[in-house]
Amino acid sequence: MKLFDVYPLFNITPVKASGCNVWDADGKKYLDLYGGHAVISIGHSHPHYVEKIAKQLSEIGFYSNSIQNPLQTELAQKLGIISGCPDYQLFLCNSGAEANENAIKLASFVTGKKKIISYKKGFHGRTSVAVAITDNPKIIAPVNETDNAIILPFNDIAATEKALQNGDVAAIIVEGIQGIGGINIPEKGFLDKLKKLTEKYDSLLILDEIQSGYGRSGKFFAFQYSNVQPDLITVAKGMGNGFPIGGVLIKPEIKPWYGMLGTTFGGNHLACAAGIAVLDVIQQEKLVENSEKVGNYLMEKLAEISSEYEIRGKGLMIGLEFKFPIKELRQKLLFDFGIFTGVSGQNIIRLLPPLNLTISEANQFLTAFKEVLVEFSA
Repeated sequence: MKLFDVYPLFNITPVKASGCNVWDADGKKYLDLYGGHAVISIGHSHPHYVEKIAKQLSEIGFYSNSIQNPLQTELAQKLGIISGCPDYQLFLCNSGAEANENAIKLASFVTGKKKIISYKKGFHGRTSVAVAITDNPKIIAPVNETDNAIILPFNDIAATEKALQNGDVAAIIVEGIQGIGGINIPEKGFLDKLKKLTEKYDSLLILDEIQSGYGRSGKFFAFQYSNVQPDLITVAKGMGNGFPIGGVLIKPEIKPWYGMLGTTFGGNHLACAAGIAVLDVIQQEKLVENSEKVGNYLMEKLAEISSEYEIRGKGLMIGLEFKFPIKELRQKLLFDFGIFTGVSGQNIIRLLPPLNLTISEANQFLTAFKEVLVEFSA
């Protein structure tokens, strides 16, 4: 049997990782400014994280959600306090797509409605409804196509209200900061206006914080740059630092009933141990604050280097949009300087490093970036 060939792969085989660095099978060291799609939040192979998972595995790694699991309660309590959302409820699952599927299902249960509003350049997952409301026709199979998906221009309040006026919208889903779409930040007041509209038209507001949450933006959630209190918040990626885990934060007004949602693996003992370790490190090492500090430093220095690109971002969620395709530039950073970066479309480099990135490591990137940019600007 061979692998189903759906991923374009770099000829690099990482075999070891620590902090913001990875080493390949040949011993070459790389600076990781992508974190495996913004997944590595507290740094690779953090000692507390490794110890917590190893200890849990030696005791019990899994049992179903038909028994008491105190780790789930501990995770929920810590997440509520650290995130600033102590009154929310937590449903645990396995991934960002699954989190969004469950949030949408909840919204439909609560409102009795079917349609979902999302936005252009948004990305919400590759599963059934999540992919239907994702603005990428290439990954929407015929079975996923549905009249229940309404995809509108980002930041367009007038179009949103017009769609809501039909009275059949269960929820609006929007990213705290659009990630895969190119690090697009909601306009000032946009999220607050969305919340007011959902209240006016008996819909719910879902904040997709799968990429922009867990401290990446310089706040625990990117929506916290506004005054909004979402009805539902979805999380994953940085939640487990590489261990598969996702969740939905649910306002207390939404009441559960047995069987309303369910999952086989969600909230298992190992996943909870990983999630708790991540929160411990975020709090103890002040990684949200570090994300803001180092992110601001990076964006200030990037603005000084050149006017060849537009800089967008908050914290350690940064996009650089060029006027030319960046494939070669990105490959030069990777193969000549050993620096992993991300991409969006043809022209945008994304920086999504672990939240413990240091100023020294930021300077390592800036030095390499200057050298590469000179070659492409000549």
